[in-house]
Amino acid sequence: MRHFYFLPIAIFMLLSSLTPTTNSYFMMKQQEDVINSTCQQCADVSTVFDYDLCVTSLQAVPISHHVNLPGLAIVAMELDLANATSTVRTIEKLIASKEFDPFVVDCLRDCLEHYANAVSKVVLAIGAFLSDHYGAANMFLSAVVEESMSCEAEFRQKKGEPTPLVKENYYMFEISIIGLCIINLVTMDPSLSF
Repeated sequence: MRHFYFLPIAIFMLLSSLTPTTNSYFMMKQQEDVINSTCQQCADVSTVFDYDLCVTSLQAVPISHHVNLPGLAIVAMELDLANATSTVRTIEKLIASKEFDPFVVDCLRDCLEHYANAVSKVVLAIGAFLSDHYGAANMFLSAVVEESMSCEAEFRQKKGEPTPLVKENYYMFEISIIGLCIINLVTMDPSLSF
């Protein structure tokens, strides 16, 4: 008979050990809803906003499942920084490949400068945001959007010249827009904080 006495305790222990997993699942589901709703809010106010890219980019970063709205802004800016840094390396490789005509090489050099500027501006945006200087963060990220557009425009100077950086420029533009939108959402609700 004694072994029946321990059965309820064993069941309780088993259920207790499952609780964190269940809570983690619900917390992650809730955070996915925050990501989805944030991306939807941004898509609702912008015709150039890529909802799917927003959701997939933010959900791909593990920490984004455990942060609030200001944390999502940091995640977006960190994605921006990683993209700009990666694109600098890509451009350096393209220039070194010597497979492009002089016009394209000149455009790539200009784009290298644009992306190097973007790296420093994203760093400044993150610093400004962390210091609660949302207007400055917005200004720096807006400048990053301009850097990606300027790079794309370099190649349009010569009619019919395809840019080898279409994907990178698009991603930089969109990730910057995501960060800008989230910063604006944080600015609209001053009660949000880290």
